[in-house]
Amino acid sequence: MCGRYVMARATGDLVARGGAEPDEELVLRENWNVAPTAEVPILVAHAGNAGAGDGDAAVTRRIHVARWGLVPPWAKELSVGSRAFNARSETVAQKPTFRAAVRARRCAVPVEGYYEWKAPDPGQKGADGKAAKKQPYYVHPAGAGDGEGPVIWFAGLYEWWKDPEAQARGEDPWVLSCSILTCASPDPEDDDGTLASLGRLHDRLPVPLDESLMADWLEPVKLASAEEAEDLVGRVVERAESVARGWRLRPVGTAVGNVRNNGPELIRPQGGVQERLV
Repeated sequence: MCGRYVMARATGDLVARGGAEPDEELVLRENWNVAPTAEVPILVAHAGNAGAGDGDAAVTRRIHVARWGLVPPWAKELSVGSRAFNARSETVAQKPTFRAAVRARRCAVPVEGYYEWKAPDPGQKGADGKAAKKQPYYVHPAGAGDGEGPVIWFAGLYEWWKDPEAQARGEDPWVLSCSILTCASPDPEDDDGTLASLGRLHDRLPVPLDESLMADWLEPVKLASAEEAEDLVGRVVERAESVARGWRLRPVGTAVGNVRNNGPELIRPQGGVQERLV
């Protein structure tokens, strides 16, 4: 799964990397400990209006700010989204919460890296002789630094939800929300050390978008059926491990477990803990 991540990239850099239209009103705040219900940037493709003789409408990309945790249009409460920050790729085309979005409202969620907690092995003891606790790891692209280098674009979904209470107050009632797709983690016995480490870290993996499939995933068209959606999801998941091979893992301190902690110190390596889990 993916329940915490980092996005501290400058707005202009993120817009450029996503091939998005410039937006002077877009302001992104750095966040070193993004948790569900936080406001996060997402990349969405929009179809333009084709004029006479212009052929197909031009597609443009824009960065929007969404609430992390997808709220389907039929939900009675905004809080529904707090449980829908991840969408399982195996069932996303069938689940009521996600099936409409995966057919028509797909996005990319940019992250600089994400946190995952490794459960201790059975019987494992800590330095104090007591039962070992979960160890947080920071997973990031090779070559990424503090606000620099490549980013990961996770396959995401988005929805619009109308808040009746906000509408009654005369406020903008529309809430944009999103979710991140996940798939089964790589084989813990994989010959590739990074993939094996990811497999031992957790049994679920957030799905990264291969650059060659970004346009297909973002294409602003409604797929004709759940089967078409499953096919697209399958193609994206099939390429996930090839992207993940370029990631790196490092153990970090337990301070990241508290959402109130926020700063670049959270991703600093923790000494005395093995980096590769193989």
